[in-house]
Amino acid sequence: MTRDWNWETGEGLLGMDDPAEVDAALDRNDDSLGAAVIGLALNCPPEVVSPRIIRALELLPGPGRDFPFTATAHLARLDGRLTPELYDALRAEGLGGAADHAIDDTLTFVPFRDLPPWLKRRWVYVTVRETLLRWMRPLEPVGEAWRAVRSRRRP
Repeated sequence: MTRDWNWETGEGLLGMDDPAEVDAALDRNDDSLGAAVIGLALNCPPEVVSPRIIRALELLPGPGRDFPFTATAHLARLDGRLTPELYDALRAEGLGGAADHAIDDTLTFVPFRDLPPWLKRRWVYVTVRETLLRWMRPLEPVGEAWRAVRSRRRP
């Protein structure tokens, strides 16, 4: 079977479905490693992809860490589950960094009962905040009208 993966340009790597090929890329710290890990996440179950994502997180510097977390987000979306190691990686990275989208997708696509306690707390916080904001939006025009009336009364 011929593979259409081009490691020099990164072309075709989103179709990656061979864990051994990604392992070889990890061993040589390939420039297109991030795309290959994302491709593997699109085509393989979390148990296969998880150790490779963790290893890519160890290898890739700064902005390169976005790729393994994007792969994690895809796993959450497509499979509705993550491995304990991936939950640990999300928690270690925390909010305000490369893991933000992966955490958001995990909260959206992984069933609440399957989340670890720290993510359940985050889910409750986000849900309550969004609900309160949604309830308060209709009150904004009332507040603006009240301010307009009050400003007209003043000399």
